[in-house]
Amino acid sequence: MTGLSIRRATAADAGVLARHRAEMFRDMGQLSDDLRDTLVEAARAYFAAAIPDGRYVAWLAEADAVSGGRSREIVAGAGVQLRELLPRPAPGGAALVRGPQGLILNVFTERAWRRRGVAAALMRELLRWCRANGVESLVLHASADGRPLYEKLGFTPTNEMRYAGDP
Repeated sequence: MTGLSIRRATAADAGVLARHRAEMFRDMGQLSDDLRDTLVEAARAYFAAAIPDGRYVAWLAEADAVSGGRSREIVAGAGVQLRELLPRPAPGGAALVRGPQGLILNVFTERAWRRRGVAAALMRELLRWCRANGVESLVLHASADGRPLYEKLGFTPTNEMRYAGDP
C-alpha cells in the first residue's frame, strides 16, 4: 500500500498500543467509560515491560501524515504474546509441537483506515515473524468483524472452552 509502512513496536510505543487495546474493547462493546483509563494504564505498563523482555512482540502500521511532512501517523497495530507450552501432539497426531504458542492480541485499525487491507498486512508480517522464530502454534479470539480476515489467513475454530466460575 502506498504511503504505508510496517515496523516492529518498541517499549516507546506502549502508550499507543494501550490506547489501541482500549479502543478495540470499546468497539466490541466490552469496555465501559469508567474502566477505560484503568485499562489503558495497566496495558501501557504491561507493554512497557513485556516488549523489552520478549514476552510480547508487536507491529505498527504507519502512514504518511496528512501535512505532507516527515512525521508518520500510527494507523493500526497487531501483536503476539508468547507463552511456553508443554510439548503436545500436532493436530492429526503425526508429530509433536514443541515451540512456544503465540496468542495474537491487540489487532486494531483506526476507523478511517479500516477495510483497506492494513490489518491483513500486519497479520501477514506477524505470521512471517512467527514462522521464522519457531512459533508453531498460534491462537486468537476473533471479534465478529475480524473473523473473515482470520479465516482467509487460514485460522479455523477450535474446541476451546472458557471457565465461567470462580477459580
